[in-house]
Amino acid sequence: MPPAQSVDYTQAPPKLVLDEFITKALTSTPPELHPFFEAFGTLYTRKLWHQLTLKLYEFFDHPRSQPFRVDVFHYFVRDFESKLNQQRLVEMATKVSKEIDNPQAQLSFLTSLLSRIDTEKSKEAHVLLLANIAHAKLLYGDLVGTKTDMDAAWKILDQLDGVDNAVNAAYYRVAADYYKAKAEYAPYYKHSLLYLACVDVASDLTRDECLLRAHDLSISAFLGDTIYNFGELLMHPILDALDNTQYDWIKKLLFTFNEGNIGKFEALAPLFPQEPILEQNYPFLRQKICLMALIESVFKRNANDRTLSFQSIAEETRLPLDEVEHLIMKALSLKLIRGSMDQVDQKAHITWVQPRVLSRGQIGELATRLGAWMEKLGDVEKRIAPEVSVSA
Repeated sequence: MPPAQSVDYTQAPPKLVLDEFITKALTSTPPELHPFFEAFGTLYTRKLWHQLTLKLYEFFDHPRSQPFRVDVFHYFVRDFESKLNQQRLVEMATKVSKEIDNPQAQLSFLTSLLSRIDTEKSKEAHVLLLANIAHAKLLYGDLVGTKTDMDAAWKILDQLDGVDNAVNAAYYRVAADYYKAKAEYAPYYKHSLLYLACVDVASDLTRDECLLRAHDLSISAFLGDTIYNFGELLMHPILDALDNTQYDWIKKLLFTFNEGNIGKFEALAPLFPQEPILEQNYPFLRQKICLMALIESVFKRNANDRTLSFQSIAEETRLPLDEVEHLIMKALSLKLIRGSMDQVDQKAHITWVQPRVLSRGQIGELATRLGAWMEKLGDVEKRIAPEVSVSA
């Protein structure tokens, strides 16, 4: 068989002669792989396609099969690929394509398969392949082609019900990576979390992949101009990957933002030069922590005590008094709060605060307030109990 890198994958391979293929494989592969080829011959002859698919999965997962994966797929699997489950076929092809070093050859390998699968009968396989082709184009630097294939995949995916997690994961992974390449933080944050919802972090991602994903999600949470609720990320186990690493301070910063704690923010600010992009966006981050501090200030108050003076807001957010009005307007426009503002009396009346995940300290404060509310309720009950008894 010719070297994998010289193969033109747009052309069909020579017609399979099973005995010749098996004989050549047995003479050119390590002894550990021989049982696989012997099984391939038996299962192919008996036309046991499902069992052959499972055996091929085992072969492609074997570490010693790496140099032979592309040839086995191209010269053997292509002979009977129409008889296989199309999604499983695409999954195998995707794994095999990673052994092709040349990005253009890898792309040709995947796009040639696109013309051979039944896209109408196998819509999930179609989406999976489009997503993987989009990812190959992204690695090749073709952002326009990536977006075209992403959009085509989403158009199909959006119409399907009960989609396999592997298919969803492939789409959301390439979408997240695309938005990362475009430095579009909010879409990256959204699609990356959706990707994580489709995989098992413990088994599907390596430690390095978890660390990179946790780091990138954190940076996008800080810099996303529409992200003011970190709840889903704070609850996700992916953040554990930051513990005891050079990024553990980033995890602390996430919780600092969620608490709206300006003191902690200022204490961590000297570490920003370790992440130049945070240092470059310091004015935006400062405004963001002020908005979070405003939300926290409102949250800590009772529902009947949510009229705040501009002066108290200035003290809580550590802003000059003349900047408070702009901060409140920003919070209202972002729908972080609802209420009204009196510029003459310099007061803001807040009627609603955007819900978010609470830290343990915040939960403790809430428990204290609930306890006080129950005491008041008890007092009311004591006062009205005699009146109820008399009327009875």
